[in-house]
Amino acid sequence: MSNVSVMQRHAHLAGAVKLEIVNGREGKLAKAVLTAISNQHRGSGESREERSVALQWTLWGKQAENAAAYLGKGSHVNLVGRVHNTQYQDSEGREVYGLEFTVEEIDYLDSKAEGEARRSRGSVSTDAPQPATA
Repeated sequence: MSNVSVMQRHAHLAGAVKLEIVNGREGKLAKAVLTAISNQHRGSGESREERSVALQWTLWGKQAENAAAYLGKGSHVNLVGRVHNTQYQDSEGREVYGLEFTVEEIDYLDSKAEGEARRSRGSVSTDAPQPATA
């Protein structure tokens, strides 16, 4: 199956959103990458196990600009997106297989006050290009 819908609820960002401007089909386009960590549970009772899973997600366009402007390390989000199988040859000619996660919907779960407090502590990357204002 080449596309699978994914839902990841109540994830926390592992770091600042990385924003860059890339060349798209119709000109310049914002691309953001974030790493979201959520917990998986297996079993029940005393045998219940929990482990953290970190996934790297890509956002595009205005959604990418907004994420870079308003999210930072520790932000709570709900992500819904697609998974793509990837395959390519590395520099040594070996086949490399992987998965790419692309965000279709993102919900910001922090309150406005929590988000502003996080940004004022300097957890948002200031190296990234600032989003365009509409």
